[in-house]
Amino acid sequence: MNEKPHAKKAVALRYDPDRDPAPVVLGKGVNLLADKIVELAKEHNIPIYEDSDLVEVLSRLDLSAEIPPSTYVVVAEILAFVYRLNGKYK
Repeated sequence: MNEKPHAKKAVALRYDPDRDPAPVVLGKGVNLLADKIVELAKEHNIPIYEDSDLVEVLSRLDLSAEIPPSTYVVVAEILAFVYRLNGKYK
């Protein structure tokens, strides 16, 4: 069987509660662009959270689009994870 390898995908979100009613898609990419997004996140000490199902949903959104309500709970869990990390490193 000749199965194609899955493309690597990455989505960057921004959430500023003073500015955004919900998290928005700041960037997204496949393969080399996904690698660059991850590389930039690491360079700027931005936490990385891997969830292939969520990336699949979010990668279909346009840039600057708010995340859909169906993803609020999962993204809230990720934001809680990020806030805990930030609290540990302050």
